[in-house]
Amino acid sequence: MTLDQELDIYLRARFTLMILATPEEERALQTIKAVCERTRRPCLTWDAGDGFQVLAGGAGAPQARDPLSALEQVEKADGDGVFVLKDFHDLWSNAQIKRKLRNVAQKLKFTKKSVVVTAPDGKIPPELKDEAVIIELRPPAAGELQSVLERITQVPGVRVALTPLGREKLIQAALGLTASQAQRVFARAVVSDGVLDDRDIALVTEEKKQIIRESEALEFYAVTETPDDVGGLGVLKEWLRLRERAFTEEARAYGLPAPKGIALIGIPGTGKSLTAKMIGGLWRLPLLRLDVGSLFGSLVGESEERARRALRLAETVAPCIVWIDEMEKALAHGGLDSGTSTRVFGTILTWMQEKTAPCFVVATANDISALPPELLRKGRFDEIFFLDLPTQEERQEILNVHLRKRNRLPPDFDAGRLARECEGYVGAELEQAIIDAMYVGFNAGREFVTDDIAEALRRQVPLSISQRETIEALRAWLREGRAQSASFQEVREAEQRFVPLQIEPSR
Repeated sequence: MTLDQELDIYLRARFTLMILATPEEERALQTIKAVCERTRRPCLTWDAGDGFQVLAGGAGAPQARDPLSALEQVEKADGDGVFVLKDFHDLWSNAQIKRKLRNVAQKLKFTKKSVVVTAPDGKIPPELKDEAVIIELRPPAAGELQSVLERITQVPGVRVALTPLGREKLIQAALGLTASQAQRVFARAVVSDGVLDDRDIALVTEEKKQIIRESEALEFYAVTETPDDVGGLGVLKEWLRLRERAFTEEARAYGLPAPKGIALIGIPGTGKSLTAKMIGGLWRLPLLRLDVGSLFGSLVGESEERARRALRLAETVAPCIVWIDEMEKALAHGGLDSGTSTRVFGTILTWMQEKTAPCFVVATANDISALPPELLRKGRFDEIFFLDLPTQEERQEILNVHLRKRNRLPPDFDAGRLARECEGYVGAELEQAIIDAMYVGFNAGREFVTDDIAEALRRQVPLSISQRETIEALRAWLREGRAQSASFQEVREAEQRFVPLQIEPSR
């Protein structure tokens, strides 16, 4: 239901006191004016600077410079009408004003007059909760932002080089901004290089960082990773590519629902966190890391309110990716906090199930046994992927990725030989071996070579050996069919043959 529809219903139902929660006062007044003009209701606004002003209708405005006099004028006014009181949230601590507003709201029940208080949030004194209804003006939808963009592009001299998909992505990137913020960032994009094109999506995304900073529990990640920066995981990459356009209007018109999210379970060091960043880069969506540890506060109910506020903020900037890293540490049940962690966990679970905003959740975990069973049941996620020890082909690809990251040409190294010699190593261990080899070459005053990497690998004790029992327990969870392998299944089955991993350290 849109705000104008909601206001019309409340006015016809003779609600006498409404709190309109929004930081966009100008946009709120435009909506109220449109409703009043359509329904032929007179409307007056009041603020401490200009007193009463006519917003809709031709009636004259009474004189009142202080808030108490303004309420008295509302009470004495003849006929029907809507009275918009600005900045009254600054007076919630004034006992006399609170009492008078409550009296007026009760007396107006027998009239056709209504009071609307505009405020930046929906916090009201307990004394007014029984008298008032709180209405929230949500950020502008895609259609409104499209109108803002059209006004910018129609200015003489403005060059537009947006592709159809780029235009849609630009509007998506602006979702969560106010109309004024969107207008400013669109104008800035035009002025910065003289043209509005697909490159300006990053500029709009940068503007969203200002919104994210309002929440201590959300961290904005500027993602630059692409699928080429992640070695292996062919099945997972293909799954993601099929959903690259899942948040477009074209997908909605086709009847496709927005994806809910994925859980990445598996062995430490196999690229779960890197994959979360890669999804943001692939889909060109903002990546928000939810720090569940920051949700917990010392006051009763504070943790749950922080969780709800962080999740509402994520919905504000949607479409986006919400990354919950190592969720078993944050969401595992504990009995030593009077049930706070359980309630926070329940808040997040309910949001994951009921959310309608296009927030794609990427949850990562290493310890499956610490996760409550209700988290991984069907419906929470679109798919549960298991990131196993990389195959030989994946190990070679991972080595090449890390060599390219360090400005080295993979053909200068025998990555095939290294991949054969490092069975059981995970991606993080392969990366560290390359770094160790670079130190050797750097201190020797020469370029590092394949033998340096091989020697660094021999010095390591991989997790598959030092944590053999834990790793085998995780792989058994995959063999039981509880998740889908993130690698190409036929390669995985050929290499594993469903037998326990047997690796002897090279010495």
